[in-house]
Amino acid sequence: MELDKLIDRIAEEVYKKIKNENNGALNVTHSSNDDIAAIIDHTILKPEATEADVTKVCKEAIEYKFKSVCINTHYVTLVNRLLKGTGVDTCCVVGFPLGASTTRAKVDETYDALKNGANEIDMVINIGALKSGDWNTVKRDIEGVTNAARGRAIVKVILETSLLNDEEKIRACTIAKMANADFVKTSTGFNSGGATVEDIKLMRKVVGPNMGVKASGGVRTTEKAREMMAAGANRIGTSSGIAIVKGTKPATGTY
Repeated sequence: MELDKLIDRIAEEVYKKIKNENNGALNVTHSSNDDIAAIIDHTILKPEATEADVTKVCKEAIEYKFKSVCINTHYVTLVNRLLKGTGVDTCCVVGFPLGASTTRAKVDETYDALKNGANEIDMVINIGALKSGDWNTVKRDIEGVTNAARGRAIVKVILETSLLNDEEKIRACTIAKMANADFVKTSTGFNSGGATVEDIKLMRKVVGPNMGVKASGGVRTTEKAREMMAAGANRIGTSSGIAIVKGTKPATGTY
């Protein structure tokens, strides 16, 4: 079956499923916050981040037992060295934050990050190609990175949901799954919108129970994190991890 027809069929099935389901209140549980800490990617992606800033974030991730530290490629070597043997992963963004670089550039950036110790890659989808309906380009772009990372790192695909309509979100999730990505992720945090409960529900419905869904962008409180988890997220990207775990008010300017 041609890719266009296959994606159209899957999108239609998801729309029917959503229409027939009862989207009631979320079942938000309130157990220990240790379960949240274990799925947090402690994030520092601001362009002005210094070595001291990144080092501080790594120390926090180790102390609070977060899943990973998420950084730009420049800091992969430093973060890998600081986290080695701690159980905290090194997560690196690729094609960030626009997703508009070539597939070759994303693949080269992935290889460089892997060489320097990254074991998680968060790549930005080719948003322009997606909105143009060029499914083949979108799929090849993701496959370039998943093939490069195979056996060495997991790959999360950032959709930038605030720039997409529901039909585009469904297609993006479908293509990411077909391209063997490990996760779909909502946002870079560099655009106007972030993660929403509605988007997490939709993404989970499309990818099913076995693929990861990461909520990122605007998740700054314990309540918000739990809402995302109840909606289907099994990873949280945030620079407010400590506030989430401790149940305190997040600092201003956090991601």
